[in-house]
Amino acid sequence: MKEKIISGIQQIGIGVPNVHEAWGWYKKYFGMDVRIFEEAAPANHMLPYTGGKTRNRHAALTINLSGGGGFEIWQYTDRTPIAPEFEIQLGDLGIYAAKIKSKNVQATYNLFKEEGLDIVGDLYEKDGKKHFYVRDPYNNIFQIVPSQNWFRNEKKLTGASYGAVIGVTNMDKSVEFYSSILGYDEIISNETGTFDDFKALSGGDKKFRRVILKHSKPRLGAFSLLFGTSQIELVQVLDRKPEKIYKDRYWGDLGFIHICYDIIGMSLLREECKAKGCPFTVDTGDTFDMGEAAGAFSYTEDPDGALIEFVETHRIPIHKKMGIYLNLRKRNPEKALPNWMVKALSFNRAKDIKIL
Repeated sequence: MKEKIISGIQQIGIGVPNVHEAWGWYKKYFGMDVRIFEEAAPANHMLPYTGGKTRNRHAALTINLSGGGGFEIWQYTDRTPIAPEFEIQLGDLGIYAAKIKSKNVQATYNLFKEEGLDIVGDLYEKDGKKHFYVRDPYNNIFQIVPSQNWFRNEKKLTGASYGAVIGVTNMDKSVEFYSSILGYDEIISNETGTFDDFKALSGGDKKFRRVILKHSKPRLGAFSLLFGTSQIELVQVLDRKPEKIYKDRYWGDLGFIHICYDIIGMSLLREECKAKGCPFTVDTGDTFDMGEAAGAFSYTEDPDGALIEFVETHRIPIHKKMGIYLNLRKRNPEKALPNWMVKALSFNRAKDIKIL
């Protein structure tokens, strides 16, 4: 391979107090009902972000076959996960919100209203596109946005992860990072001022520079059609000093802990990140066994310390009961898997989720 391949957002990590309770909520409202893996094990490789000690955790990676990235729902099992000591405000540094794609934003808004969900603000429209924000039971903010990019008709109003809203301190430096490392090389909008849709969010009445990025080139790789397109929204608050969202806390504590990209060519990416001044801070090297799945993973940080994970997938379960696993190491790295093969992941649909 001459260049690394970014196949799309594989998942956004969410630290929660109870993995199965949270999963039940995400399954009901965001359609996250296909289990890719689930295991309880020590997080041996994350010492730089867990106080230098191995911590035990229970994690589940789940997806929505409508399309988009998944969620890695993550719970400490040997310590109580900690919330920030301050109220997180828009513009604070790190992942402030996850974007969720919707087939019909108006209908999604109406349903969430009827269900009594915590909708933050109102339904907003700009350039003919509607969006709104909703808060989950764990104080995490999700932005529901429109998309025309779908993998399968699941008869659900939403798909899965479509990107993130990330607080930064130096917009130009951050745009360069997300463009050069992750391929978000096209600016959709670049605005400075106050914004009506921000005002209901904590700290959203300030002045901001707001840049939304997308990738101009189609994603490649085995699961690129499932993950689909994505966007990154960078937000810089201009009239207050932002806090780090994970200040004095560990990776895995409550909130959005990372955004993870499915990639091919870990060795190439390792050298690229090193050359561009953002070397890997965690690196498993070759294959790391995650119970039902296997691969290699690494972490880097954006210019303000937000954690970006890279996963090179080597094996995933297609039909666990029949012992059918998919080995990805001997196929054309640029070619997407046949749709029928990815749709076979529906055999792993979680009908019931046991509460811990």
